[in-house]
Amino acid sequence: MARWDPGAEQRLRKAALELYAEHGYDAVTVNQIAERAGLTRRSYFRYFPDKREVLFAGADRLPAAVTEAVVAVAPDVRPWPALLEAAATVGEMLVELAEDTAVRRAVIDASPELQERERTKFASVTAALRDGLEARGVPAEDAELVAQVGAAVFQNAFSRWIDGGGQRTFRSCLDSVVASLGRQLDD
Repeated sequence: MARWDPGAEQRLRKAALELYAEHGYDAVTVNQIAERAGLTRRSYFRYFPDKREVLFAGADRLPAAVTEAVVAVAPDVRPWPALLEAAATVGEMLVELAEDTAVRRAVIDASPELQERERTKFASVTAALRDGLEARGVPAEDAELVAQVGAAVFQNAFSRWIDGGGQRTFRSCLDSVVASLGRQLDD
């Protein structure tokens, strides 16, 4: 077998998701994932530090992309619309890369450990939104509030996109969440 097997990372992610869906996260070992992918345990650890991170591959790049998207919005755009524009941009990129999102969500929802990791990921998104807003000159306490609401809106929009089987655009899901929030605030 080649030292660096082309497609190995993708095969490992696919194998892990299949096994987690079939047997539950806690019942699956790294050895089983590697075996299903046709690789060794050692090969697995070349790509992922543990069995949890196979589900969160690339998540470490998300905060920087979020901050960059917020900063990239035209400087004259107010904080909330700037955040929404950035969320739409990042969300559209994210759904282009997303695979098997409904299965992934079901696996995460079934495991408290994975739920905690998902919350940590979204906390970093909130911080990235805040950092982007602060870089735009928004006062810290305002940036924190807008970022927290924005992260919740982003997460809800992504959930709606998953629930719709990816048939709707992310932007339409985001617009739907914003409209729903607006209706609730107007009541």
